[in-house]
Amino acid sequence: MPQERILVVDDEEAVRDVVAALLSHCGYSVTLVESAGAAMARLQQDPDYDLVLSDIMLPETDGLTLLELIGSDYPEIPVVMVSAVNDLHVATSAFRRGAIDYLLKPFERAELEDVVMRGVEHRRLRRQNATYRENLEAIVLARTGRLRSTMQDLERSYDITLEAMGDALDLRDQETEGHSKRVTAYTIALAREMGLNSDELRVIARGAFLHDIGKIATPDAILLKPGRLNANEMTTMREHCERGYEIVRKIPFLCEAAEIVYAHQERFDGGGYPRGLCGEEIPLGARIFAIADTLDAMTSDRPYRKGAPMAVAIEEIVRCAGGQFDPQIVEVFRGIPAASWIELRKEIETLSTAALSSTLYRAAVARIPRDA
Repeated sequence: MPQERILVVDDEEAVRDVVAALLSHCGYSVTLVESAGAAMARLQQDPDYDLVLSDIMLPETDGLTLLELIGSDYPEIPVVMVSAVNDLHVATSAFRRGAIDYLLKPFERAELEDVVMRGVEHRRLRRQNATYRENLEAIVLARTGRLRSTMQDLERSYDITLEAMGDALDLRDQETEGHSKRVTAYTIALAREMGLNSDELRVIARGAFLHDIGKIATPDAILLKPGRLNANEMTTMREHCERGYEIVRKIPFLCEAAEIVYAHQERFDGGGYPRGLCGEEIPLGARIFAIADTLDAMTSDRPYRKGAPMAVAIEEIVRCAGGQFDPQIVEVFRGIPAASWIELRKEIETLSTAALSSTLYRAAVARIPRDA
């Protein structure tokens, strides 16, 4: 076992020698200095002491001041004050300034040994507590890291579930196959251009991807009807917003995205459905999505029509600002060149759904340059 190290501070050489002899006999490693200045210099060179034993009456800087200096610069080192003055006020002052014990001169060998043993034990416990705290912090960091990794794995599994839900809808409605992927990427691109943070992007991406999930409950006769829907069929079709909301809101990590699913057919002027919301009553994500949805719908081929050029779709969206769309979001949208949307669409078509989801949530797929 390494020897405990004691720093003895006393201006009387005889006292220093006696203390050194007694403590060395007990197995301690003793360093002797004659002043507060010498003590601080020694600690600056080597602070690894288990205890400082200091006289109160010292030349130039007294022991109480030394006590404060040690407490400030080396708070982990315990200090025992030694004094020939039996004064309660001095002793109280020493304890208030951080001394762990007080020894009166002249002292017996047993008294010195007891005081030093308590001081060394005090230091050992301090070290033990510090080690425990460090170990505890390391354990917390490690467990936090594992928890974060587990949460990321869980989130990835959630996203795989979302992909399966989206794929299921695509299988039912092949006419709009790929629509969810494209409109999600368009929504993320526009949301990023508006300066939304990564957490907001994640919510909006999920809401956009699942916006039509309620159509799973729509009868094939209506969902796949090639011609125009009649009034009753249209009413049934419009139920997909609320049906989708009821499906998605039950999943805890999708509760915010569910609001986008619910409101994705609302219009800024209040003429949409299912609740006739208007203006900022509509969730921001749904207002952004509405523009992305129209952009994809107008530029995609359908059996009954050819998709419009990107520039034409952009012009129509700008024309409908304040009516169907939030004019402030349209202003951001019109600042993105048509060529950037075309490039993004081509990139999306090369990605699988799985690749798209992981890329989207890193917000890397929507690389819309401001100066393109």
